[in-house]
Amino acid sequence: MKKIAFMACLLGLVTCPVVQADICLTAEKLTLLDAKYEKALQTGDVKFLDNLLAPEFYWVHNQASMKEGKAQLLARIVMPEEQPKERRSHEISLQRLDKTAVLHGLSSVDKWNSDGKTFRTSRYQFMRTYVEHKGECKLLAVQTMKVWSSEGD
Repeated sequence: MKKIAFMACLLGLVTCPVVQADICLTAEKLTLLDAKYEKALQTGDVKFLDNLLAPEFYWVHNQASMKEGKAQLLARIVMPEEQPKERRSHEISLQRLDKTAVLHGLSSVDKWNSDGKTFRTSRYQFMRTYVEHKGECKLLAVQTMKVWSSEGD
């Protein structure tokens, strides 16, 4: 009986990281985490982003117009050129393999016009790669591409 109890405990310890990965890499959990990521970008929540982003984080923006690592992104959101009115993701899909998940979909970013009353919207196709690392979900990489804008550009 003691042998069976010992083996059950050992099995629990061995499978524990897999369970943790499943907890953070499910479609529901990642969609919620990704919405928090969008909100953190909008509000400049450096503390949240510093915890979420992997040390090796890398973001390739529209047509490689800008590329930035974790330090560059955190510095940029502290001193934004302009604060977005709103950021939201939609039409999200998930692909997953082992401890890696890729969310892809559309992100709409509303920014105020100079009159302060009206706003413009830019829509981006995105791919965000999340990995389970030491029991936590980390955002490793992002690629975005502008696909539509209410502006003239």
